[in-house]
Amino acid sequence: MAESTLNLFPTLVIGAGAWGTALAIAIARNGNEVLLWGRNEAHLIEMQRAHSNERYLSGLSFPDSLTVVADFEQAVSRAKHILVSVPSVAFSDMLKQIKPFIVDGTAVSWATKGLTPETGRFLDETAADILGESHALAVISGPSFAVEVAKGLPTAMTVASADNAFNQSLAAAMHSATLRIYTSSDVLGVQIGGTVKNVLAISAGIADGLGFGANARAALITRGMAEILRFAASLGAETETMFGLSGIGDLILTCTDNQSRNRQLGLAIGRGLTVNQAVAEVGKTVEGMHAAREVLLRARQLGVDMPIVEQVYKILFEEVDPRESVQTLLCREQKAEAISPTSAVKN
Repeated sequence: MAESTLNLFPTLVIGAGAWGTALAIAIARNGNEVLLWGRNEAHLIEMQRAHSNERYLSGLSFPDSLTVVADFEQAVSRAKHILVSVPSVAFSDMLKQIKPFIVDGTAVSWATKGLTPETGRFLDETAADILGESHALAVISGPSFAVEVAKGLPTAMTVASADNAFNQSLAAAMHSATLRIYTSSDVLGVQIGGTVKNVLAISAGIADGLGFGANARAALITRGMAEILRFAASLGAETETMFGLSGIGDLILTCTDNQSRNRQLGLAIGRGLTVNQAVAEVGKTVEGMHAAREVLLRARQLGVDMPIVEQVYKILFEEVDPRESVQTLLCREQKAEAISPTSAVKN
């Protein structure tokens, strides 16, 4: 891998949940100076005292080069690189909070997966609009659960940026013996994979919660991949990205492992809980809920058929019975299988 060409340190990680903390640990584990900030002052004090995040990653001590900070303005002003790890519904507001204090030339990345609420815009578009042109931007994605990254278990991920210098520098900052980082210039494609897979994971969870078995799960993953490919092709993303870590890799992980909040939500709904009850049971932000609305909005605007996404939306927001949704999918017109993005948009 090429040597870093940008100074990214100190890196400020905004968001002291499991994922933000895990990424902060991963970067600091390489000996890099990392600052970690979160909204909850009491939580920050707890982390400073314990030198760990017992709420989300219990028992995992922070590297010496990771410092929990409370002064937001000072941390933003000092950082050479800001990594945002907040829910998609809070992404725009967080960038607006950063804007008055960020220094020109400071690079910005995010591990947030989703679209901008009510607009269906991708987060790179939102970031460029809010922050302007003086900041290199990158997205971090790929098949990974926070606790496994924090523990140093073998993981592969993707960083994507239109700025090659930032891409290489960020990859070098994160890359280690147990965390393999690949780079991509397809920022749009990486975001598509990381967004749509969350909706499809809810569908896989629902099917398993209903007791429909491994055959149904495999079918949902495969046909879900067809939906991702059509959606990506309509937006001009690269097909190769969809078959990479941030595409099919993340889709398989999120649809099949119970660490996924999106899958957990689907399982609870499939067991008979209402959507509100299922959300309460998960107890954490479920990005696929927000993504279902925004992805379907964009798909309809583009004329792209995404039947699985549509049924997940109806279950979540129109109180459609999950069994009725499954029946709707099964009763679709019989046709030849087409999974290529060059096939008809309507499939």
